[in-house]
Amino acid sequence: QVQLVESGGGLVQTGGSLRLSCAASGRTFSRYAMAWFRQAPGKEREFVARISWSGGSTYYADSVKGRFTISRDNAKNTVYLQMNSLKPEDAAVYYCATGPVVTTRGATYWGQGAQVTVSS
Repeated sequence: QVQLVESGGGLVQTGGSLRLSCAASGRTFSRYAMAWFRQAPGKEREFVARISWSGGSTYYADSVKGRFTISRDNAKNTVYLQMNSLKPEDAAVYYCATGPVVTTRGATYWGQGAQVTVSS
């Protein structure tokens, strides 16, 4: 079993930056890939970024490529999402996810979400 807790959300102006953190419990954290997803009101959940278990491989949605960076610290059981040059369309609840299989469609374990609001 893995439990995930996101933090770092908040209100930021267009063009600003935020860093989300996701703290994981469980010994298997370092064995699993991790991902971030987001869901805006009235929209379906969408994939944002994925990082391999070692941190050596990352993958991004086209909409955030070049602006967001996913990273992880296995010693701290934490994954991060650095978000720069934020746009109003980035506003959403952001979720981290992990599990034995992590794809752009989802994963087994989910956090409770962190709200990101971007003012124009």
